[in-house]
Amino acid sequence: MSKKVRVRFAPSPTGGLHVGGVRTVLYNYLFAKKLGGQFIVRVEDTDQSRYVPGAEEYIFDCLRWCGLEPDESVQHGGPYGPYRQSERKTLYREYAAQLVAAGHAYYAFDTTAELEQMREKFRSTENPSPQYDHHLRLKMRNSLTLPAEEINKLLAAKTPHVIRIMMPVGKTVSFQDMIRGEVCFDTSLVDDKVLLKADGMPTYHLAVVVDDYLMKITHAFRGEEWLPSAPVHLLLWQYLFGWEEMPQWAHFPLLLGPSGKLSKRDGAKYGFPVFAMNWQDPKTGETTEGFREKGFLPSAFINLLALLGWNDGSEKEIFSKGELIASFDMARVHSSGAKFDYEKAKWFNHEWIKRTSASELLPLVSNTFGKANLQVTNVALLEQVITLVKDRCTLLTDFIEQGSFFFKRPTQIDTGSILPKWSVEKSTFFDQLIHYYQQTNSWTAAALEKICKELAQTHQLKTGELLLPLRIMLVGGKFGPGVFDIACLLGKDETLERLAQAKRLILQGV
Repeated sequence: MSKKVRVRFAPSPTGGLHVGGVRTVLYNYLFAKKLGGQFIVRVEDTDQSRYVPGAEEYIFDCLRWCGLEPDESVQHGGPYGPYRQSERKTLYREYAAQLVAAGHAYYAFDTTAELEQMREKFRSTENPSPQYDHHLRLKMRNSLTLPAEEINKLLAAKTPHVIRIMMPVGKTVSFQDMIRGEVCFDTSLVDDKVLLKADGMPTYHLAVVVDDYLMKITHAFRGEEWLPSAPVHLLLWQYLFGWEEMPQWAHFPLLLGPSGKLSKRDGAKYGFPVFAMNWQDPKTGETTEGFREKGFLPSAFINLLALLGWNDGSEKEIFSKGELIASFDMARVHSSGAKFDYEKAKWFNHEWIKRTSASELLPLVSNTFGKANLQVTNVALLEQVITLVKDRCTLLTDFIEQGSFFFKRPTQIDTGSILPKWSVEKSTFFDQLIHYYQQTNSWTAAALEKICKELAQTHQLKTGELLLPLRIMLVGGKFGPGVFDIACLLGKDETLERLAQAKRLILQGV
């Protein structure tokens, strides 16, 4: 490949970063890194009416959490800045004027009321939503219908206007999509899109082409929802820069939820996150839960996203970021939509928690405990606990149930699960177990288990019937790792105090 690979992700700062957007980032990132290229993030903030304060910072925070840092961006700098479109405003006007001068675009002075009248006047059963296209452009107030003198007066008076592309009639344009093969369009079916708005800001159509050219983008990857706009962009490339300068394109399939395209509504209805991180709407104050806050590891998150629409041709499912970079091939990205399965997403996270060392999990679990108002000062013990319980945890939040009782004595004991099968024999057994545990000098899981089993045999009780009440006495409920491992880590004094306390509560309920 002769040119150095340069790809880009161009989000609009209008809200939370959807998992579909993160997957687009991921595929761009993997493609660039595999080929020794550069990954650029530029902010498309030209639609000021939809701008949301804080959204830009949120997007970069999400990418940082995912480990998908760009090489160039608003925050990282680079030789092709500025990387925020609102700061490139004057550039777009020049290119729009160039298109008008060449006869490929025109000034349109129609007011909002006139556009509404047009849609009402020309609405029919066959055409319920009339568009500003080759059928109607000559019936509107624009530089194709007005005398040159009037046009000059309107421009001199700074009359509000837009610049529209003039789509040719009866022309077929096509391009080779890296995923879908050849894609063709009939230009007669496309309306004259606005390129430059009345406020001087470009629309996506003009900005994306100009910026991709000036930033020397070699490959442009985006969601398939942008395919209908492709003929406009193809013509702009031809008119402004020539076909040979156009990057290679690929349009990714949609992520599907239970009711079609994966949406925020799906997440709210079915109880799973659709944003990378928590997003709080500054207008409503509403918070939508993200994967990070739900308890996902970044490694698991990008792993599951990579396989939503791509595979390496094998049965392999667990990939590190390095393995994804080495294996990624655009030819193996699917052209059909991929269905998001939250249960499968949790499976990925469980696998990654199991594979991640306790020392790596330590700060994450400590932070999770902190959010649950449980401050851990014994870091060495916490690492031991993580080693003991991590195979039982699907989400980071599961460490609270599976491990918090090591640091905080349970305030409630599930005596209701003990009392139905409680007996005088069991009461005597636990009295003696406490006594033997007090006497032992070998506080290991194996030694504690040996004492328990031998005592059970002496009392002619089944060990299996004793382990559940023993567990509940120590942790408060029916959860946690091996009961003797629990006692070992709790230590002798704490174990004996919990057993004595639980025994008192049981006797009160008998």
